[in-house]
Amino acid sequence: MHLNPYGEYAVLLAASLADDWPGDRAGIEARTREFGMTMTFPVAPDDHPRTRRVVDDWLAVVDATDPEERARRLNAQMAAAAAYPRLTDHDDEGWHLHYRDEDQSLPRVLHAVISVGTALHLTTRGMHRLHRCAAGEEPGDPCAAVVVDVTRNGRQRYCSVRCANRAAVRRHRARARHQPVGHGRGA
Repeated sequence: MHLNPYGEYAVLLAASLADDWPGDRAGIEARTREFGMTMTFPVAPDDHPRTRRVVDDWLAVVDATDPEERARRLNAQMAAAAAYPRLTDHDDEGWHLHYRDEDQSLPRVLHAVISVGTALHLTTRGMHRLHRCAAGEEPGDPCAAVVVDVTRNGRQRYCSVRCANRAAVRRHRARARHQPVGHGRGA
């Protein structure tokens, strides 16, 4: 038996869906496979919009800046996805835990996996390690990507090197504008 705690990969899956929403149900299921989920899901005609609601509800947790508010929102999501943990052995993965009832729809499974995974990520890594890209805090910067901080030091602020570089250029230009004449290069 191995323990599959739905931690990091579940949060990274949620961020991937939030940042690059698939155009249809097949795209959602393909994304779950990219992040390591191997099980199949019964198909329902409203899977795509219901999964979008799961992701939007999760974004409310991402956007909560107060740890107690974040915990309250996440606890409510986990309570709504409540199922007792169970051992399972599917798809030649070996025995592992599932945090949901069997044969649930794609949106229900993602609701359970993402909420439990987010709780594990925040409690093991730190309540501050899930947020929006800091580049988007600057006026006119459109980045609203989710940052799942899995770094060693827990200080990841930007979703990408591109956003970090853009912010560094802005800071440099702001310093240059405020620098007294004659104190720049070559002075």
